[in-house]
Amino acid sequence: QVQLVESGGGLVQAGGSLRLSCAASGRTVSLDAMGWFRQAPGKEREFVTAITSSGSTYYADSVKGRFTISRDNAKNTVYLQMNSLKPEDTAVYYCAVGSYSGQYFIKTEGVYDYWGQGTQVTVSS
Repeated sequence: QVQLVESGGGLVQAGGSLRLSCAASGRTVSLDAMGWFRQAPGKEREFVTAITSSGSTYYADSVKGRFTISRDNAKNTVYLQMNSLKPEDTAVYYCAVGSYSGQYFIKTEGVYDYWGQGTQVTVSS
C-alpha cells in the first residue's frame, strides 16, 4: 500500500505562484508514474500533468508553459510548480501514483492505483 499526502495548496492572486508537494509512504515509488489531477466545483476530475519513472513529462494543454512537474525519488516526493496562475486553475488538486510504465494512457485516471486526499488551490481575480 502507498499513502500519499499533498501539501502546499492555498489562496493566491491571479498571476501568482504555488508549489504543491506530494509525499509518498509505504514503499518506494521510484519506478512508478506520478501524476496530478484536479477537480473544479461542478466539473469532472481532469488530468493536469504526469511524470514517468524515467523522467518523461506530460501536460494538459491548459497548463503547458505555466506548470512544471518534478520528482525527487530520494524523498519519494513529486512536486507541482504552478506559475502564472489563473482563476480557472481553482480546484482541488490530487496526486496519484501508478505502476504504469507506458505513455499512451498516462493521462488516464485508470492507470493510477493510489490517490491523495487532495489539496485546495484557489486563485482570486
